[in-house]
Amino acid sequence: MLPPFFCPGREYAGGCRVDVMAAAIILTILSYLLGSVPSGFLVGSSAGVDVRDAGSGNIGATNVARTLGWKKGLVTLLADVAKGFLPVLAAHLLDLGAAAAASAGLAAFAGHLYPVFLKFKGGKGVATAAGVYVGVMPLGILVLLGVFALVVLASRRVSPASMAAAAAGPVAAWALSYPVETVWLNLVIGFLVVVRHRENIRRLMAGEEAPFELRRR
Repeated sequence: MLPPFFCPGREYAGGCRVDVMAAAIILTILSYLLGSVPSGFLVGSSAGVDVRDAGSGNIGATNVARTLGWKKGLVTLLADVAKGFLPVLAAHLLDLGAAAAASAGLAAFAGHLYPVFLKFKGGKGVATAAGVYVGVMPLGILVLLGVFALVVLASRRVSPASMAAAAAGPVAAWALSYPVETVWLNLVIGFLVVVRHRENIRRLMAGEEAPFELRRR
């Protein structure tokens, strides 16, 4: 028989039953802590580099790839995506519902933006948001990846592609008839992604945003 925490809202022979709301709150807190794990910072530290003092100063996969090479950038990308996906997966496995899945995903995303382990100074959240979207709208993420790829190819810059994909999120969620909680989740994440890119917007308007180039390591 499963431990009590793993059977919210269900009755088992042993009488296992856990309040769904309590389980959702606990998952949301754990999701924030997982999101707070600074993947890029840890990858950089393992190579003797503080990525906060290199390149753009961001702890995300793009800056890690620029400063330490594509391999470490890929590791950071996968870790950041996992931070967003795993909490949503847990909500689904525990059968907590769309609202709990959205709450867990948003908490993980917020953890990446404002990580408790780095004095609440984190990244821009694009990869973590992608992980959340894989969990809450697996068809929708394909649309967003298409938007991202098209803008990258057209501009050779990651920041406008990230913002375009984030802005397309609520539209994709609504058009594909995902739950209203998922639409609102996309609205909040999309807004925060754009806000976190305000310096990139300034550089784009001034013609100072550098094109994306990888270091071959």
